[in-house]
Amino acid sequence: MPRDDAGPDFIEALARGLDVIRCFGSHRVPMSLTEIAAATGLARPTARRIVLTLEHLGYARSTPEGVVLTPRVLELGVAYTLSTGLWEVALPHLRDLVKQTGQAASMAELDGSDIVYTARVEVPKVVAVNVKVGMRLPAASTALGKVLLASLDPDALHTALRAETRSPIKPHRPKPIDEIEAELREVRARGWASTDGEVAPGIRSVAAPLRDGDGRTVAAVNVTAIAAEVAHRELIDDLLPLLLQTTGAIGRDYELIHAAPQRALRAT
Repeated sequence: MPRDDAGPDFIEALARGLDVIRCFGSHRVPMSLTEIAAATGLARPTARRIVLTLEHLGYARSTPEGVVLTPRVLELGVAYTLSTGLWEVALPHLRDLVKQTGQAASMAELDGSDIVYTARVEVPKVVAVNVKVGMRLPAASTALGKVLLASLDPDALHTALRAETRSPIKPHRPKPIDEIEAELREVRARGWASTDGEVAPGIRSVAAPLRDGDGRTVAAVNVTAIAAEVAHRELIDDLLPLLLQTTGAIGRDYELIHAAPQRALRAT
């Protein structure tokens, strides 16, 4: 569908192609052309041409049951994570954190009014939180998101809190903006955030900022637990100190890599 706020250089065809790729994230696969058209708001012939293009490029394929994405789509996300270098630095530390706490750990970054998970280390459990890399959640309802929102300047925060979420998951306990802003002031002052059943009942989380060498918050890291297993007080008293040690270690390693001289290697 046309973007009313798009400028003259906006490439609508590219935007439609990305819309088709994204629609698979919130629907069961495979999808028929009719389902793709309905999910994206495109005419069926347009959806068909885009799917054929994606198939030609290797990002999709047709099966008797419908259209599915191929693993090549992962290149789009991996290109971002590898370009920042943060994912490679953080992952070993997240694994160590999970070993110490016995709970899942994640890293996320802010995108508009949402967080997007960029790293995740799970713990095998009978009952687990269904979070995947690339998943999007409303920032104001997550510990990760509160940490990231608290790092914004007033204008950016105003814009983020009033932007429409693109997450298919709605908060279990939504809050008015003035209450969120008051909570973010507390998060900013103490340097960490926690939630208890705000996105989903029975899920607790504590998060801390991940800062670069200049003190800028570039991401957030959390520990997530099932309420029946970990009391909120235990989350703060026992797991938060380990989380803070982890974010500090990731930040130091991240800065060391960026501070090291970079030399391009050329074939001779």
